[in-house]
Amino acid sequence: MSSRIHPHARQRMAERDATESEIIATVEQGEKFPAKFGRAGFRRNFMFEKQRHGRFYRTKQLEVIAVSEQGWLVLTVIVRYF
Repeated sequence: MSSRIHPHARQRMAERDATESEIIATVEQGEKFPAKFGRAGFRRNFMFEKQRHGRFYRTKQLEVIAVSEQGWLVLTVIVRYF
């Protein structure tokens, strides 16, 4: 199933240091869960092993919220580092 990224999600990608390839991998291979308003959420962890804002993190977790609309339309991206 194809994925498209909404402009809002692209803005959040830039702010939160997520890449398009990470988002696609999260939608295609991540854990799917129900989200508010009938949307779908996808969650996936990535090895990070880098510093971000002066702190070292081993893992980067993406949560992608999407709606099924001729494939997946990614609405927003949440990134957690731990």
